[in-house]
Amino acid sequence: MPRENDNKYILWFNEIGIEDVPLVGGKNASLGEMYQNLESKGIKVPNGFAITAEAYRYFLEYSEIGDEIEKILEDLDTSDLDNLMRKGRNVREVIKDAVFPPDLTEAICKAYDQLAAEFGQQGLDNLDVAIRSSGTAEDLPDASFAGQQDTFLNIQGERSVLGACHRCFSSLFTNRAISYRHDKGFGQFDVALSIAVQKMVRSDHAYSGVIFSIDTETGFKDVVFITAAYGLGENVVQGAVNPDEYYVFKPTLRMGKRAIIGHKVGDRDIKMVYSVEDNATVRNVATTLEERHRYVLEDDEILKLAQWSCIIEDHYGKPMDIEWAKDGDGVHTGTGELFIVQARPETIHSRKDTSTYENYKLLEKGKVLTTGSAVGTKVGQGLANVILSARDIQNFRPDQVLVTNMTDPDWEPIMKIASAIVANKGGRTCHAAIVSRELGVPCVIGTGNADEMIKTFQEITVSCCEGETGYVYEGLLKVEVDRVDVKDIPKTRTSIMMNVGMPEKAFAQGMIPNEGVGLARQEFIINSHIGIHPLALLEYDKLKEKAREDQKVAGVVYKIDQLTAVYSDKRQFFIDKLAEGVGRIAAGFYPNDVIVRLSDFKTNEYKNLLGGYLYEPTENNPMIGWRGASRYYDKTFMPAFELECIALHKVRNEMGLTNVKVMVPFCRTPEEGKKVIDLMGRFGLVQGEDGLEVYVMCEIPSNVICADQFADIFDGFSIGSNDLTQLALGLDRDSALVSHIYDERNDAVKRLMAQVIEVAKKRGKKIGICGQAPSDFPDFADFLVECGIDSISLIPDTVIKTRIAIAKKEKELGISPEK
Repeated sequence: MPRENDNKYILWFNEIGIEDVPLVGGKNASLGEMYQNLESKGIKVPNGFAITAEAYRYFLEYSEIGDEIEKILEDLDTSDLDNLMRKGRNVREVIKDAVFPPDLTEAICKAYDQLAAEFGQQGLDNLDVAIRSSGTAEDLPDASFAGQQDTFLNIQGERSVLGACHRCFSSLFTNRAISYRHDKGFGQFDVALSIAVQKMVRSDHAYSGVIFSIDTETGFKDVVFITAAYGLGENVVQGAVNPDEYYVFKPTLRMGKRAIIGHKVGDRDIKMVYSVEDNATVRNVATTLEERHRYVLEDDEILKLAQWSCIIEDHYGKPMDIEWAKDGDGVHTGTGELFIVQARPETIHSRKDTSTYENYKLLEKGKVLTTGSAVGTKVGQGLANVILSARDIQNFRPDQVLVTNMTDPDWEPIMKIASAIVANKGGRTCHAAIVSRELGVPCVIGTGNADEMIKTFQEITVSCCEGETGYVYEGLLKVEVDRVDVKDIPKTRTSIMMNVGMPEKAFAQGMIPNEGVGLARQEFIINSHIGIHPLALLEYDKLKEKAREDQKVAGVVYKIDQLTAVYSDKRQFFIDKLAEGVGRIAAGFYPNDVIVRLSDFKTNEYKNLLGGYLYEPTENNPMIGWRGASRYYDKTFMPAFELECIALHKVRNEMGLTNVKVMVPFCRTPEEGKKVIDLMGRFGLVQGEDGLEVYVMCEIPSNVICADQFADIFDGFSIGSNDLTQLALGLDRDSALVSHIYDERNDAVKRLMAQVIEVAKKRGKKIGICGQAPSDFPDFADFLVECGIDSISLIPDTVIKTRIAIAKKEKELGISPEK
C-alpha cells in the first residue's frame, strides 16, 4: 500500500504488509498484513504504528554508540555464562544512557497523540499502549527470534512511551538474544529492531491467551490448539500460570460443525491486571473462586478463535502462532470483542523432517517423583540441578536436567545444554515449552512441586513419551528409540489398524501409516478422564442428601465436586469428557474408520470407580458375569448407557466425526444384539443413519456358532482373541493356575476364527481382529492373512513391524497390495 506519510521513522499498520519485514520487523509486518487484509474477513486487530528499523539505526548513528558496542562484544564467548552476562549488561547500559535524536522523539510523540485521537483521548497523554519489539530477522523459517526482546504493557503518556522504546531498543542485546544470534550464525548487527506501539486490549478485565494452528507437541496439522487465562496474556507467555487448553478439529470446523474435541481446565490462581502502584504498570492479583470454577472461554468464543486461526493460516499458507485477547471494557467496539494482537509463523514443526518416524519407549518404570504436562515426545535423563535464581545459572553444567520454578527468557543459554527441563509452572505455550521444542529438549511443565521432590545431583529420567502427562522418575531408566524411514513401510491388502485407548496419544499414533482404529476402548477414557461411576453422577443430588448421614458417601460427594468443579450439571460432565476422549481419537485418525467399543467394564472394575461400590454387585466370576451387552438393556444400568450413546452421538453429529463406528462387546445371543441396537436408536444412535455402522465383538463361541444370525443384525465382526480363547478352552485368563494352557494359537481357537471369517466373507460383512495375538505372534498374523481377514488391529508399537511381515506373507501368497 502507498505510504500516507514520508516519515521514514514511523509507519502505520495500514501502510505496511508482510513484505516489509526489513523495514519494520516480523511482528509489525504481520500486524500490518492482518490489519489491511483480514479485517474484511471479520478478524479484529488493534490499531497502532511501527517505529522502523531505520529509526533504530538512526538512533545508533546519532548517539555514536555502535563502535562502543562492537568493542564490548569483541571477545564474546556465549559458552561462558559470566562472560555473556557481563557483556550483555554493559551493552544494555550503553544503549540506555544514549539520547534519542530530537526529530525521532518528535515523530514518536506525534504518532502517539494521533493514535490517542482515534480513541477520543487526544491531548490527554494517557492512552494505554503496548510497546513490543519487532526484530528484522524475527520468524524466519530457519530461526525463531520470537521472545528474544522485551515487551512493555500498559504504557501511558509520551514520556513513558519514550522510556519504554528506549528499553525496547536495549533489549536487542539481552543475554538470550546475543546468545541466540551467535548460535544461529547471525552477526550481532545483522538484526535491527523495530518497535510496535499498539492500543492495549483491556484483557485485564477479561482474558487472553495463545493459539497454534497445529498441535504443538506432535505437529498434527488438523487441529487448532488454544490456551486461555484470565487477565493480560503475559502470564501465559511467561509460564506464570497453567492456562486452560482447548482443541478444535479443523476439517469438520470448516464444514460448520462445533468441532471442539477437548477442554482442559488450568490452574488460574492469579491474573495480570493494570497497576497504579509505584512505578509498576501491571501487577498480579488472585482470581476469584467463581473464575476458578468455570472454563475461561465459552464454546462460541473457542469456535470463533479457531475460525480466525484457520483464516490466518490460510492467508499465510503455513501453520501460525497467534496471540489473542478479549477487551473486557469494550473500549474498541463497546461489546467486549475478541482481538488478535500478534501472529507469526510456527517455526518448530514447519521445518521438522517428516520422512522418518521416531518413537521413544521406556523399557522400565521407576518411582514417580512428580508429573506435569509433557512437551515433546522424547525422553531425557541425567543429574538434576535445581536452579531457582538467575544468579545461580552459572552453576549449571551440560547434560544436566534443569529443575526450576519457572524459566526466564535469559536462561536460554543453559536450556540449550540441558538434557531435559522440569518446571513447577507453565503451560504448553509458555516460554519454557516453546524454547524446549525448538531445542528438541524434553520438558515437563506445571508440576507444582518439582523443586521440592527433586534434589540437586539426583539421577532422574524425564519422560514425555507417555502421552499428555509428563513423568519424572527416580534413576536413569532404560530407553529404546525406534526410527523408521516412512518410505520403507510397504502397503498391504490387509488393512492394518490400531488398538487405541489413550486420546492423548492419538495425534502421534495417527501419523503411523495405518487404515484406522480397529478398537478404541472407552474404558481408559472413563477411568482416566472421568473416574466416577456414571450412576453416581446421575444420582448426584440423592448422594448429597445421603451424605448428611453417611461419611463415606460424603467423601464420594466431596471428590465428585473436586473432579467436576467447572460443571454444575454432573451428567453433562460424563457426556462431554467421554465425547472429547472419543473425538480426539477419531480426529487423530480421520477420515479412516475408528471403531469405538461400548464400555466393557466388569462389575469389579466398575466398583473401582468413584462411587462404584454403591451400585455394583459382588460376583464370583465377573469375567463371565454382568458385562457388555447384558448391562446396556438392564433397567438398573440403562440410564448410564444412555449417557454413552449421547456422547457418541455428540461426536458424530456435533463434532462431525462420522468416521466413528460403534461396536457391541460380549453379546451372547442375537436377541441381545437386537435389544442393544433398538436401545441405541432410542438414544439417538440409529444404525445406518449418516453412515453409522454397528459391529459386534466375536469373542464368545456363540458368536461363531450363530455367526449367520449375528450377520443379519450387525454390519461386521471384530474377533476378540483374548475372550474367545478363554471361553473356547474353558479357562479364566486371570487365573495363574491355568495360564500355561492359555494360547490363542490353540487349534480349537484357530478353527473358530477361520469359521467366522468364512461366514463373514460369504455374507459380505467386514471382519477384523482386535485381540492381542497378532501383535504378539507374527505367525498368528500370517494365519489370519491366509484366512482372508479384512483387517488386523494392533497395539501401536507393533504396527510397523507387523505390516512389514504381512506384506511379505501377502507377496508369498500372490496377494496384490492394491485394494
